Amino acid sequence: MSRTKVVVTGIGTTNPLGGDVASTWESMLAGRSGVRRIEADWVDDIPVKIAGTAAVEPTDVLERVKARRLDRSSQLAMVAAMEAWADSGLDASAPDPERTGVALPSGIGGVQTLLSNYDLLKEKGFRRVSPLAVPMLMPNAPAANVSLYVGAKGPVQCPVSACASGNEGIAMGIDQIRLGRADVVVVGGTEAAIHPLPMAAFGQMMALSKREGDPTLVSRPWDVDRDGFVLGEGAGVLVIESEEHAQARGARVYAEVLGAGITADAHDIAQPEPEGAGGTRAMAAALRESDIGPAEIKHINAHATSTPLGDVAEVLMVHNVLGKHADDMVTTSTKSMSGHLLGGAGALESIATVLALHHRKVPPTINLDEVDPLVDIDIATSVRDLPAGDIAALNNSFGFGGANVAVAFATA
Repeated sequence: MSRTKVVVTGIGTTNPLGGDVASTWESMLAGRSGVRRIEADWVDDIPVKIAGTAAVEPTDVLERVKARRLDRSSQLAMVAAMEAWADSGLDASAPDPERTGVALPSGIGGVQTLLSNYDLLKEKGFRRVSPLAVPMLMPNAPAANVSLYVGAKGPVQCPVSACASGNEGIAMGIDQIRLGRADVVVVGGTEAAIHPLPMAAFGQMMALSKREGDPTLVSRPWDVDRDGFVLGEGAGVLVIESEEHAQARGARVYAEVLGAGITADAHDIAQPEPEGAGGTRAMAAALRESDIGPAEIKHINAHATSTPLGDVAEVLMVHNVLGKHADDMVTTSTKSMSGHLLGGAGALESIATVLALHHRKVPPTINLDEVDPLVDIDIATSVRDLPAGDIAALNNSFGFGGANVAVAFATA
């Protein structure tokens, strides 16, 4: 049975590296870190004092009244969606609303709205709780707000799978187009969890790096001295549509979205399965759905958060899936520069994968001073060129709860 081709026609982001796609890509190629010391009055109360805070305040971009009605996670999503929608050209040639969908999750949801309103309840009573608290904090608020912006009246969804959420949003969008439920889907992910409670909670789990000194040197995937990830915030949004729909309107195409693989470890709520079995099945499923073989994969944007167990498990997955072809592939971890955007990570890293194929350049992994001896794959530590011809790439995302999602892209 023939498969509907799905293509990427628009991209947008705001994150620690930049307030849009151009500045983000420039920072990635320059190997510039977006990890900074947190400038907040609560930072002295918690042990970890750095994070990948957004490079541009979303409230400086959005209309003031609109911004006040949105949790920060929705603000970031809206900034990225506005760029992606304009970039796709659909703002000037609106698609059929009933054939337009959204699949845009957040891993945690409107945690800042939830906690700030709880503080108000405790300190000043229930009458001070915002009447907008629920529509601001609900996990599907970013997707709902983006649907209002683009006028989507098709499926509007929010698949939550922790740090794999952004990639799962893309996978859901592919399904909606191939099932014939939509021609256009706005996909991606967002997160804004730089707040003392999530920071303390991740710290208590020993998930965050406690490395001191220069913040830009802390996120160090695959390095022997890695000791945990750096929390980041931001959003990535992609406009995907059927090739037929894109061709009919003469749209510019960045890349093809070939397919996705979704699995679960059923091993531990927080720790990765040490042999990478679940992630291996996700990557293999993405290749099967994409109808490509390991030899066609020339690049992987790895999940690689800078945790001791997870980084090594992903290397095992790469060998399990690519076999001898792992030697013909170059990988990178853009989290070394952005930090870990949780629900926004898969989306930002899918945009980096799309741009790597589009420009045939792989951004570097920074802070990789001494590679862990258990890591035996080719990692870009400077900008690397990708080969000419038709090639494919994977973006991996893995999350708490044992969620694994791999998405395959190809040159257009």
